[in-house]
Amino acid sequence: MKNSVLAWLEHTAKAMPDKVAICDERGSITYGEYRNKSLAIARQIISVKREMGMELKSPVVVYLEKGLEVLVSFMGVAYSGGFYSPIDVDMPESRIDKILEILQPSVVITTKELKSRFEELSFQGNYLIYEEIESETCDEAVVSPVTEGIIDTDLLYVLFTSGSTGVPKGVSINHRSVIDYIDWVTETFEISSEDKFGNQAPFYFDNSILDIYSCMKTGATLYIIPKKLFFQAVLLLNYIKDNGINTIFWVPSALIVVSKLKAFRNVDLTGTLKRVLFCGEVMPNKQLNIWRKYLPDVVYANLYGPTEITDACTYYIVDREFSDEEPLPIGIPMKNTEILVLNEKDELVKEDEVGELCVRGTSLSMGYYNNPEKTREAFVQNPLNKAVPEIIYRTGDLVKYNEFGEIIYLSRKDFQIKHLGHRIELGEIETAVSSLEEVTLCCCLYNEKRQEIVLFLDSDLSREFIRERISELVPDYMIPGKVKYLADMPINANGKIDRVKLKEML
Repeated sequence: MKNSVLAWLEHTAKAMPDKVAICDERGSITYGEYRNKSLAIARQIISVKREMGMELKSPVVVYLEKGLEVLVSFMGVAYSGGFYSPIDVDMPESRIDKILEILQPSVVITTKELKSRFEELSFQGNYLIYEEIESETCDEAVVSPVTEGIIDTDLLYVLFTSGSTGVPKGVSINHRSVIDYIDWVTETFEISSEDKFGNQAPFYFDNSILDIYSCMKTGATLYIIPKKLFFQAVLLLNYIKDNGINTIFWVPSALIVVSKLKAFRNVDLTGTLKRVLFCGEVMPNKQLNIWRKYLPDVVYANLYGPTEITDACTYYIVDREFSDEEPLPIGIPMKNTEILVLNEKDELVKEDEVGELCVRGTSLSMGYYNNPEKTREAFVQNPLNKAVPEIIYRTGDLVKYNEFGEIIYLSRKDFQIKHLGHRIELGEIETAVSSLEEVTLCCCLYNEKRQEIVLFLDSDLSREFIRERISELVPDYMIPGKVKYLADMPINANGKIDRVKLKEML
């Protein structure tokens, strides 16, 4: 068991069995209950799989409303020797069917209420009804031999991301990668059992890994913040204050909502929040500066990384002042991770040359589940190592180093365009526009058919106004050809700007 994340739950449940582990809007459980309920689920999974003659290390789908039951189910799957794959209950049926086709799971954990909805899909396996099994007694004699057989390269979970072809990609992460990542997180940010985390990320999104496992390892308490509060900034901050939450790890869009609605004028979090971490998209300094103004003593950290490297691979703890128009660095590599910034010749970049960020280390995914072709495209031999096999992950993100040796994110490789004979990073335009006082959210896309840069933003501003205000920040050929005002910028399920929906508006 020492080779799996379950060692953390075992230790924490033994050391502090009555400590509250997870709180949601319906209730809470202690670490002792967390362990026992997970073991009860594990016993049932093992029994069902053995009856079916299924491999214990096979996938189990978790189809539940967001709440503590999801995390209990995750650990139940882990104790059973298998790996979990969460499916969002609001996901379109067509996407779920594609995921089921890729996974071929033999078991799904759901509720009586949700079972009828899942039966409309293409699933042909067994149903485990959460409320019927989590109250059963745990049989450690059945579960322990299975758990002891787990090795650190066994899969812990598969999270599905969007595929460019419309086919979801199942990112496969093992125990060792999560252990390596969470060891770094808890050490770097000095997480302890006294801490309280406020979770924003959906449990099918990789940002949630930091919340779930940092708490499990240290005995901190995880508060699952009701989703509705992220649309009511004052109530959201009051929830944080009332529950004494001192650590949050959110997508920037969630932080921006708070600063945009001026919630800090109504709720004082001084002395409550200690750490504000963020990841998943670019954090505009204009919005971060509002947080820093009202909460100057908080530790702010920008984490960067795709799902394919567990969650994050670089970080920057904000240690100096930034003007609104400056980009925030994504920083330096995490411990036990190497970053290679490669140019088009697969050579390390020099000085301020732009290159693709590539990652080497334990954090790397084992690949895309049941998709060897896509795996081979992204997980490749290190071109700098001709001597032995060594896999790196090509992120597709373009970056460069600044004068401090910190990495600056520019844009996605597929957001780099050729316009009027110039190679342009759309992210650079977004950074410039985000610095304007009138703008909170913006996104740049390129209309290939019209050869036109299109700027979407949440403020009703003219193209002439934008041109005048950013002309000193970007060259003339990077000025958007069209500006579209959206009262409500579309946000996807992970809390990021929904570029797919915006492309439909081009």
